[in-house]
Amino acid sequence: MSTRMRDLLTSGLGELRHEPTAKRIRAVLDGSTVVDTTRALLVWEPRRIVPSYAVPADDIAAELTPADTAATDAAGTIGAHMPELSGRPVLDPSVPFAVHSAEGRAADLKAGEQDRPGAGFYPADPGLAGYAVLDFGAFDAWYEEDERNVAHPRDPFHRIDVLPSSRHVRVELDGYVLAESSRPAVLFETMLPARYYLPPDDIRAELTPSSTRTWCAYKGQASYWSAAAGDRVVPDLAWTYEQPRHDAVQVRGFIAFFNERLDVIVDGERLERPITPWSANPGT
Repeated sequence: MSTRMRDLLTSGLGELRHEPTAKRIRAVLDGSTVVDTTRALLVWEPRRIVPSYAVPADDIAAELTPADTAATDAAGTIGAHMPELSGRPVLDPSVPFAVHSAEGRAADLKAGEQDRPGAGFYPADPGLAGYAVLDFGAFDAWYEEDERNVAHPRDPFHRIDVLPSSRHVRVELDGYVLAESSRPAVLFETMLPARYYLPPDDIRAELTPSSTRTWCAYKGQASYWSAAAGDRVVPDLAWTYEQPRHDAVQVRGFIAFFNERLDVIVDGERLERPITPWSANPGT
């Protein structure tokens, strides 16, 4: 019997996984390069849906010392529910690096005058012996070759695809039509619902800029909009990429709404609201 590819890709989600990368990986802290390696691994702890970099100790120009404690989630109770991926909560990027789901020991990092408690982790796995997994957010900047990386390491098994479309898209909230367009750009992303990006001229709702900003490793920095539906104003219901990264240039300046929190009707068919980490919280 044929196997669905999604099932194959998610079958190892509960395990510790790694993948070598041929890219030169560098990390900067307080103006100094403290990681410079061509031997990095991408490591996913059990139930983590985005990877971290693991680096040989010899390629880290910083001191790593055992930490007193490490937060663990061996029981699998922390995280977001994504039924399409797993029956157990997954550790999405909002769950701090300090929460570990693999056996191992945490380490504090010190580079010059900079202290980063819990920024390292040594998995108790022979396949990762000699490697320290590092907290992406504990450093000032990361580079893949000479390109700045943002948010988290990019996953070689994850991609986005943006296509122009003539499908008719209507966005509604509580019966109010917020937007309607027959010229969307549809963004398809691995393991996530399709996102319908609409030209600003096709937005009917009154949108108010928000101060919220989030980063995506593949699309760049998103800025947010609050939307009015009658007397109700819903914060951070829509977002825009004004300066998208190269994989998402086709959605520059277009506006998308959270499928999770309102109704999207495509060619007359009302789509089911997906359940993702953003069902209740902003950020994509």
